[in-house]
Amino acid sequence: MTVELLNQISRQTFETIMLVGGPVLLVSLVVGIFISIFQAVTQLQEMTMTFVPKIIAVFLTIMVALPWMVKVLLEFTRNIFLNIPTYVN
Repeated sequence: MTVELLNQISRQTFETIMLVGGPVLLVSLVVGIFISIFQAVTQLQEMTMTFVPKIIAVFLTIMVALPWMVKVLLEFTRNIFLNIPTYVN
């Protein structure tokens, strides 16, 4: 296994992680910002008001994006398994 091959595998791994986790993190960030703005405007500092909408938004995002996430992860895994002979040499 060469250094270039290891760099390529690492790059593909991080790209896959960002593709799969990115949408969920982005939705959580956007919902958190909107809730923070709402709390600052209304001066309501209830802790459950931050967690419950984020949990619901993340859950809905996962439910909507799950088929695509599974497809991306299966493609990545399939490529890793198909390239095992290349990695061994």
